[in-house]
Amino acid sequence: MAVIQFMYQLLWGDLITLPLPGGNSVGLSFLVIILIPSGIYFTIRTRFLPFRLFPEMLRIVVEKRNQSQKESISGVQALIISTATRVGMGNLVGVVAAISAGGAGAVFWMWVTALLGSSTAFIEATLAQIYKEKDPLYGGFRGGPAYYIHHLFLKKEGRKKRSVIAILFAISGLICWCGISQVIGNSVSSAFENAFQIPPIYTTIVLVMIAAVIVLRKNATVKVLDVIVPIMAGMYFLITIFIIVKNIGLIPSVFQRIFAEAFGLRQVVAGGFGAVLMNGAKRGLFSNEAGSGSAPCAAAAADISHPAKEGLLQAFGVFIDTIVLCSCSAMIMLLTPMELTQGMEGMDLLQTAMHYHIGTFGVIFIAVILWLFSFSTFIGILFYARPNIAYLFGDNWLSQTLYKLLALVMLFIGGLAAYTFVWDLGDIGIGMMTVFNMIALYPLSRQAITSLKEYERKIGKKG
Repeated sequence: MAVIQFMYQLLWGDLITLPLPGGNSVGLSFLVIILIPSGIYFTIRTRFLPFRLFPEMLRIVVEKRNQSQKESISGVQALIISTATRVGMGNLVGVVAAISAGGAGAVFWMWVTALLGSSTAFIEATLAQIYKEKDPLYGGFRGGPAYYIHHLFLKKEGRKKRSVIAILFAISGLICWCGISQVIGNSVSSAFENAFQIPPIYTTIVLVMIAAVIVLRKNATVKVLDVIVPIMAGMYFLITIFIIVKNIGLIPSVFQRIFAEAFGLRQVVAGGFGAVLMNGAKRGLFSNEAGSGSAPCAAAAADISHPAKEGLLQAFGVFIDTIVLCSCSAMIMLLTPMELTQGMEGMDLLQTAMHYHIGTFGVIFIAVILWLFSFSTFIGILFYARPNIAYLFGDNWLSQTLYKLLALVMLFIGGLAAYTFVWDLGDIGIGMMTVFNMIALYPLSRQAITSLKEYERKIGKKG
């Protein structure tokens, strides 16, 4: 436990404390120190890709899909898988927590972090495409950070000798995804108990049974997520639009509050600026996962005509997650009178806000949408696990199936009780993934930049 706490504090705690006017200070975690400068660096290297090539991202999303391999997935399907895992508790309760701790200004810094993270997401997804390989078990392709880290350190295609850093990344990922499985089980059972008074044991049994039917089949994951993700994201977006239209007169004041608290002198003088900035930044980083190396595990599986195209799709995924869906949660909360949510936190706060806007249906809606968000995350992380298990244990169904069964057990345990030890282990897992992934991104980024330039020349000729 002492080691776990030490690792957690090292990765997520305040590593450096910077003084602010008025005798206050702001703490910077190790991961923020790694990811924010990286996002700025890659944004400059890609010549502000999130802004320049946003129309191209939209064009790629709607273009006709042509796959060369029968069992492969398209670039958009890889985007759907990564969106399934990005969109989860962070988009609901996490955003609420960021605003509760850092005020409305945290939303602005969440947006900034997402725009920077888009460039990082492009680099890692493009590299995953460049170093992908055929998948003999599931068909199609596979890859991810373990594979491009392997290439960086060993410069060979064979798996007889493995890179220590790549092994550590794969192990960190498997630890992280087991921890997330517990969080998902607990979140779903708690939400259904609050909304419908259903005992956690019943919710958990049904959740595990449905998940088992999907994940233990060879290629059901993509088909299920193709249906769930657009529905859940669309439902949440539409209900937010309804709430915004209903409170249209308050929207100018909400945006004024976001920008005023993001830059306001009151926050600087009072020492609250650090809380505003860091809560927005941390929430953006945790939600969109850019730099953690998880989404590239899906990006590598895409059968797409150019590596940079998948990079652009994954950059667009960060936009969907943070700029669109996290903003939906922020608007729902900021359009609710503060006196109604005073002293509340987490799911209770969000459900109270939804009850204020659309009555009892709002509480039920949040419980259902959380179930969809969480369930799709569980299905998605087991897709991420595939190439990492293969890197560690080779191409065999035994290791693939055993990990799926372990994740299902964790899902069941989490549904019945909250074990903070395992949750902290999950946070450490994603933190270590980020560290090992970033070790490779800097030296390999030149190849992703070259791929981007080549793609831009290609589309320039077409135009």
